[in-house]
Amino acid sequence: MGFQFQFQPVFARMDALLDGLWLTLQLAGIGILCGALLGILLAMLRGLGGRATRILVDAYVELVRNTPFLVQLLIIFFGMPSIGIRLSAEQAALSAIILNLGAYATEIVRAGIESVHRSQIEAGLSLAMTRWQVFRHVVLAPALARVWPALSSQFVLMMLSTSVCSFISVQELSAQAANVESETFRSFEVYITVTLIYLALAILLRLLLAGLGAVLFPAGSGLGRLRGQVGR
Repeated sequence: MGFQFQFQPVFARMDALLDGLWLTLQLAGIGILCGALLGILLAMLRGLGGRATRILVDAYVELVRNTPFLVQLLIIFFGMPSIGIRLSAEQAALSAIILNLGAYATEIVRAGIESVHRSQIEAGLSLAMTRWQVFRHVVLAPALARVWPALSSQFVLMMLSTSVCSFISVQELSAQAANVESETFRSFEVYITVTLIYLALAILLRLLLAGLGAVLFPAGSGLGRLRGQVGR
């Protein structure tokens, strides 16, 4: 007897999948925004701070980048209550996303900062610009233009990684898919549907980030040309 696709039971529970999709969008949106800001801030502190600051930032980056996201999530949700810090599943998931993405964003932005030639910094200082002005206008802006494609890819990967949050019972898209599968027993159909949703989300996010990059780094500007050189 041949297998027959039956999507009707899955579509009948589409409300649950849409609830999971909405939570996924919330986790990804807030996590990407806060994680990117954290990465930029730490990269700036690393560039402007002293030796102790650099050591602390590097230790954080290495710790996060060399441990699994799932372990970080479990430590925040199950481990932190032992020291008196209790977070809901959604709060723990969002904290883990921000901390994880912040470390990767820090390293990506750091690479962009180090690509700025020393002569450009000296030229800014010779124009009586402050150290902060030089860092903001001469170093940070070109650095972000150079690494925008890499940052965009990391944002998409982080959005897809929200599926891991189902391990602590966050009812995002993957968790809701498991619920629907247990109710309908249509595993193949459920996960085909969810795969298509994640694919659509990834493509849409890439398009949005490309559009944002075009606004931040216009094609006719020097920053746009830097971004174009990296993208080729």
